[in-house]
Amino acid sequence: MSELTFEQMLEESFKTIHTGEVVEGTVIDVKPEEIILNIGYKSDGVLTRNEYTNEPNVDLTTVTKPGDTMEVKVLKVNDGEGQVLLTYKRLAADRGNKRIEEAYNNREVLKAKVAQVLDGGLSVVVEEVRIFIPASLVSDTYEKDLNKYAGQEIEFVISEYNPKRRRYIGDRKQLIMAEKAELQKKLFETIKVGDTVEGTVKNVTDFGAFIDLGGCDGLLHISEMSWGRVENPKKVFKVGDVVKVLIKEISGTKIALSLKFEDENPWKDAASKYAIGNVVTGKVARMTDFGAFIELEAGIDALLHVSQISKEHIEKPADVLKVGEEVTAKVVDFNETDKKISLSVKAMFASEPEEQKEDDADIASVDIEAMIANEAADEDAEA
Repeated sequence: MSELTFEQMLEESFKTIHTGEVVEGTVIDVKPEEIILNIGYKSDGVLTRNEYTNEPNVDLTTVTKPGDTMEVKVLKVNDGEGQVLLTYKRLAADRGNKRIEEAYNNREVLKAKVAQVLDGGLSVVVEEVRIFIPASLVSDTYEKDLNKYAGQEIEFVISEYNPKRRRYIGDRKQLIMAEKAELQKKLFETIKVGDTVEGTVKNVTDFGAFIDLGGCDGLLHISEMSWGRVENPKKVFKVGDVVKVLIKEISGTKIALSLKFEDENPWKDAASKYAIGNVVTGKVARMTDFGAFIELEAGIDALLHVSQISKEHIEKPADVLKVGEEVTAKVVDFNETDKKISLSVKAMFASEPEEQKEDDADIASVDIEAMIANEAADEDAEA
């Protein structure tokens, strides 16, 4: 029986390996672009940067060091130079596929950092498996710019799993909707009309502001922003403002809000402050052909009829008054029920009681509601 040569005995001491086999190796050298491993074979294994990860420009010296062990897959037993080519990312992808499949079947919520922002959505990587989240599934509202998600860690579920076509689709939208539904349920279980709650301004329009109450948005209409007059909500609020609001009405999932707190109601002391005969001062807020509306304080306007502006005949209020001008006049009518006050400058100079009675009768005969209605109709027609 012939004896084995030293070379033959040495070769037999090494294990045999095959393409596709998973082996464990020990790192013996690391360079920025490749890792050398002892895999118990007659040749060392080479793991290049491209076969380690899909991430670009990774310095391999930052991810491993000599002495570390790792599992790899044999890509080629002999690369032509006697070296064994290895892959880590493909082994990770195989295992990642199983991980994604399990998550898909179990409706598991996954978490990953956004690797790329694409034209049509986001790309994330889970255990070397790339998952695409279309723009329509990123949020429950339209997202014009997805760049804000770059590098951000997000949660999602797998809505489509097709390993044959390497098609893996993620869905973040349904998680957001489910979370909002839960928050909405809790919100409506705790709030009622009359409560004061805190919210964040989410959007501001010409007719009001939408306030995020944590689970549902409430509408703060322009008419409920102040006891006084608000011309433009965008000059009062901006997105992100935190405000305390009053829940005025709840109808289904719609919430009407208000900033007209009763303890700040200017009409609560109006009966004494603006009693008939009192002399008051205010500023011209707006004018019509039939008179000028004088703001006595925020939330209380009084009508100064054109016939009461002066002892002389005046065609139009704009002939003698301008918006913002301060006016002092006497209260000649106070109607707390309808919240109407009538003023007269002319009454300040009335010399005879009979003359004053005639002036009061003139004011009483004025159909203020009809005039205001006509004014509103004219404004609508112009709009």
